[in-house]
Amino acid sequence: MVGEKLRVTVWNEYISEREDAKSKEVYPEGMHTVIASFLKEAGFDVKTATFDMPEHGLSEDVLNETDVLIWWGHRVHDKVSDEVVDRVYKRVMAGMGLIVLHSGHMSKIFRRLMGTGCRLKWREDGKKERLWVVAPWHPIAEGLGDYFEIEKTEMYGEPFDIPPPDELVFISWFKGGEVFRSGCCFYRGLGKIFYFRPGHETLPIYYDPNVQKVIINAVKWAAPVKRPMPVRGHFESLEKDI
Repeated sequence: MVGEKLRVTVWNEYISEREDAKSKEVYPEGMHTVIASFLKEAGFDVKTATFDMPEHGLSEDVLNETDVLIWWGHRVHDKVSDEVVDRVYKRVMAGMGLIVLHSGHMSKIFRRLMGTGCRLKWREDGKKERLWVVAPWHPIAEGLGDYFEIEKTEMYGEPFDIPPPDELVFISWFKGGEVFRSGCCFYRGLGKIFYFRPGHETLPIYYDPNVQKVIINAVKWAAPVKRPMPVRGHFESLEKDI
């Protein structure tokens, strides 16, 4: 991707921000616009898509022009079209990066890629979260200290029903004593997936500089690697009998 802008699509339900007064106050034009704004400032080519758009805004053409897809979902996981989920799944397996945020852990696409229920403990108490960087060498942790804090957030707690991450970047501690695997990397097919926990819809978490830095780093990490598709199936021997 040298010399080319990474193409990012930010997908958001955009329902809570229209129907919930607290969410609308924090994100009057939707979380996707805030995320898209700081990604554009970081130099990416960014478009947005929402649930109510035709094909949820994720047509074949849109996905074919997307290097990294960011997904925020919460209230209508079950109403997302299976056809669109299949489309996203195929693109991830072919190399498109996927960043799943907060309650997107229960989205159809994330559960399909994980092969598990992806359930967890949760509590809306608006208390502090401390995210510890447990892989300081990882590209997603670039520019961060040993930890960063979010003063008011929703609690997610273990056990988190996901496969063991291929790489774990962050572990969260909450005021109530819970811990959670908050930054998880997975490899599926040719695609890279990053699950990042922070992002409750009624709190200004996506304005936080550290949260923004993580998402920017994650887009760079999740970018496709240009290479041919691997050859699978029956394969003739490379070595010939002498």
